[in-house]
Formats: sequence, structure tokens, C-alpha cells
Amino acid sequence: MRKIEHLGIAVKDLEKSNELFKRLLGSERYKEEMVEGEGVKTSFFQIGETKIELLEATKEESPIAKFISKKSEGIHHIAFDVEDLESEMKRLKAQGFEILNEIPKEGADNKLVVFLHPKTTNGVLVELCQEKPIDA
Repeated sequence: MRKIEHLGIAVKDLEKSNELFKRLLGSERYKEEMVEGEGVKTSFFQIGETKIELLEATKEESPIAKFISKKSEGIHHIAFDVEDLESEMKRLKAQGFEILNEIPKEGADNKLVVFLHPKTTNGVLVELCQEKPIDA
């Protein structure tokens, strides 16, 4: 793992949260994006080398909607940037970590992503992300 890529924060209202984080961080979001496969709308703020990703559910059955209904708004996941997602998955699996999605899927911000089950990471949902290859 090379660095913390972003912190994912589940929010009920993306526009209100964008304004809140704009005031908090003193800067505008740099990107807003829909991730249809996950049922979320996201926006990103840059803080040094790290990003803050705000996530709003676009459908009731999305993971973010379920998270908010159980735990309310707040930190949803921590994402780590990796150079080679496949080899990192193999390494972590060999170390006893449970991978939630064995096949990397498209995430926001031009990333391929996999998640580690929180029961194997002290209750923290961990995302591993790799920049999508240019030809993908």
C-alpha cells in the first residue's frame, strides 16, 4: 500500500454536505460523479495528497443507504492506494483477510476497487483502489 487515497463519508444530502465541507476545508469540491453500479452519487475534495469522498445513496438498496439507516452519517470507509490490486488481494487473502468482492469493480474517480470485510479489519471497511489502466 502506498498511501491513504481517500476517506469515504456517508451523507444524507450531498449538496448540504458539499457546502459544509467547502466551509470546513476552505475549498470547492473538484469532482462530482455517479456510480450507478453502487447506487451512489459522490463528490471529492482534495486535502494535500488525500481526498475526502462524500457519498449519497441514489437508491434505497445501496450500501450507503443501508449504512446510514443502521449507523447514520459518518465515516464509511478508508481507501488505500495500491500499485497492483491483484497481487495486493492475493497477499492480504494469504494473511487471513476476507475480500468482499473477488473481482475488482469500477469505482469513482477512475479507480478499480475491492473491499475487505470489516470483521477482519477491526470493524473498519477498507477499500483498496488502483488507478484504471488507460486502455480500460
